[in-house]
Amino acid sequence: MINIKECDDYEAAKKLILDYSKIKGAEACFVSLDKELSDLKGFYEGGALLLGYEDTKPIATIAIRKIDDNTAEAKRLYIDPDFRGNGYARYMLGAMLDKCRELEYKEVRFTTKPEVMSIGYALYRKMGFEELENNQGTVLMRMRLS
Repeated sequence: MINIKECDDYEAAKKLILDYSKIKGAEACFVSLDKELSDLKGFYEGGALLLGYEDTKPIATIAIRKIDDNTAEAKRLYIDPDFRGNGYARYMLGAMLDKCRELEYKEVRFTTKPEVMSIGYALYRKMGFEELENNQGTVLMRMRLS
């Protein structure tokens, strides 16, 4: 079972985000990666960085970045490949949504590339995210929280 908590191990978070950045086809999602990794705590100020653990091993990440007082952007949903297929992405998304509500956001958005991340895209749709736009294969999605 996965245990999800706010990040207390930034080195583990960096490793997971770097692993994610190496997924073929996902390169465009990491335009400001150096800036992000140099100050994870500051980069997600007003939001949160969540880590998922199996026992004591960090295996998953998801982040919330403040866009404005009402809107957050979800980023960096990643599950270590050795732990996929256990439903952990759904738990990570649920924890992210709960945290967004706790932070009093009214809407959460994120971008994804369905061609690269088809399983994730299907999960987002199943959980109630709606597609706002598709710009050359990069899809902007949102969920209203209130």
